[in-house]
Amino acid sequence: MLKPFPKPIYVTRPLLPNLHEFHKLLSEVWESQWLTNNGPKHQQLENELREYLKVKYLSIFNNGMTALIAAVQALELTGEVITTPFTFAATPHAIYWNRLKPVFADIKSDNLTIDPLSIEKHITKKTSAILAVHVFGQPCDVVAIDKIAKKHKLKVIYDAAHAFGTEIKGVPIGKFGDITMFSFHATKLFNTAEGGALVFNNSKLKKSIELIKNFGIKNEREVIVSGINGKMNELQASLGLLNLREIKSERIKRQNIRNTYARELKGEAGISLLESPSGIVDSLQYLVLRIDEKVFGISRDVIYRELKKYNVFTRKYFYPLCSDYNCYKTFPSSSKNNLPVANKVVKEVLSMPFYGALKETDVIKICDILKSVKELRINSKRNN
Repeated sequence: MLKPFPKPIYVTRPLLPNLHEFHKLLSEVWESQWLTNNGPKHQQLENELREYLKVKYLSIFNNGMTALIAAVQALELTGEVITTPFTFAATPHAIYWNRLKPVFADIKSDNLTIDPLSIEKHITKKTSAILAVHVFGQPCDVVAIDKIAKKHKLKVIYDAAHAFGTEIKGVPIGKFGDITMFSFHATKLFNTAEGGALVFNNSKLKKSIELIKNFGIKNEREVIVSGINGKMNELQASLGLLNLREIKSERIKRQNIRNTYARELKGEAGISLLESPSGIVDSLQYLVLRIDEKVFGISRDVIYRELKKYNVFTRKYFYPLCSDYNCYKTFPSSSKNNLPVANKVVKEVLSMPFYGALKETDVIKICDILKSVKELRINSKRNN
């Protein structure tokens, strides 16, 4: 009889550096008394991230949604922006906060990213851009999206909140589109507690984004655009500098954990791991299962509830769909008939505990619990 874990096992835990090393960097910040406004730690982190992500220009922000809002503003978008309903709330919200209308396109069944065929169906004279999402680190069909964008003269923003370090056939994920956003929230592979960044290849965008991020201030006497306060402070930047050193080790640990899940669940009918195809460097952000209720015998929601009884806390990312939110559900593009794949997938996906500090023995037990839940349910139905 399997017993619950003595302490909760959560879907993720933040990567944290050595506390003594963090104190050292904080002492330097205290000595300088420079807490924000493009301080030395901020500048150093920007430089190191630009090198790590292999991009030409990078601007760090206090969080990912602020960065997305700034990206939409910097590209001077108008009218409608086509996006996916299968994403975190920040994606459509960034469009809406710029007084634009998000239009939802359906997703692909294989990797859960926005479907280029559905994108084309939604393009109108009002469409100015595509805001696509690399879901769970799975990259979008960037080639097809690029062709569509060029054909219809649209801008492309990629939400890469889950795709830190993802590459497509050796090309860094930040090289595609006009602007790519990364999130550095505490739940992400790389974190600064809260934070984010925009990457791009256009020097003019760098000037525009830096102005937007800092109230539109050009100098002590001139404010030339209506900006926001999106700056990252020196405390966050210090945490980021140390965490960046831990990424290689964390990725190795996560790959081993992924391998354990794959081994333990191999051959389990009705359960499949979302995996990257050949040629893709996985970000290792989340470990996602898809549950086929008809084949497995019980639903994703039942598994979610039953695992809680064992002190295992999973997440139903991304449930509900953004198109079901009160603020968007009346949009024509939010119709279930328009989004058949997304409405099916959202009932199947389950993000499992996945972080470097997770023990292999704990992963094995979680998989055993998952299989035992199925057996108990089947036996219960037989007895009834």
